[in-house]
Amino acid sequence: MASALKNLSNYDENSIPVAENMSFGIVVSEWNAHITHALYDGCVATLLKHGAKEENIHTIQVPGSFELPTGARLMAAKHKVDAVICLGCVIKGETKHDEYICNAVATGLMNLSIASGQPFIFGVLTPNNEEQALERAGGKHGNKGVEAAVSAIHMAALRKDMLIKTTIGF
Repeated sequence: MASALKNLSNYDENSIPVAENMSFGIVVSEWNAHITHALYDGCVATLLKHGAKEENIHTIQVPGSFELPTGARLMAAKHKVDAVICLGCVIKGETKHDEYICNAVATGLMNLSIASGQPFIFGVLTPNNEEQALERAGGKHGNKGVEAAVSAIHMAALRKDMLIKTTIGF
């Protein structure tokens, strides 16, 4: 369903695993900071709402969205986290730079996830203009930071569950 028809922050709160014993890394792009910091606020509020402890949420900032995969790798190397959430915003411009950046970031995070078996969450807005970005960073379409946090909790729980099953021979 297109986000024009849906509020991204609506989800079944009862289906979210408890994040009390989970640790998260958040990597935030400084580019479009008024948007990315709103994503960050939604992300952190959602993690806390579902039981994550403040001391188990680690944050770093990187210059732009292109640097998110490197920042994510550094975050995972420094802190023992169950998932790394990457937040950014690449607004379409007059050239195709947005396509190159978004493809590179998505591929980089996917490669990190596959190689490590650890969740690296793509929380990057890819709007056509600033108005669309603001609508998805706490505006009428909710907050993609919330969506990224929910994905991180689900994937961290799945990883923990799968690691437990793997170690006991299922």
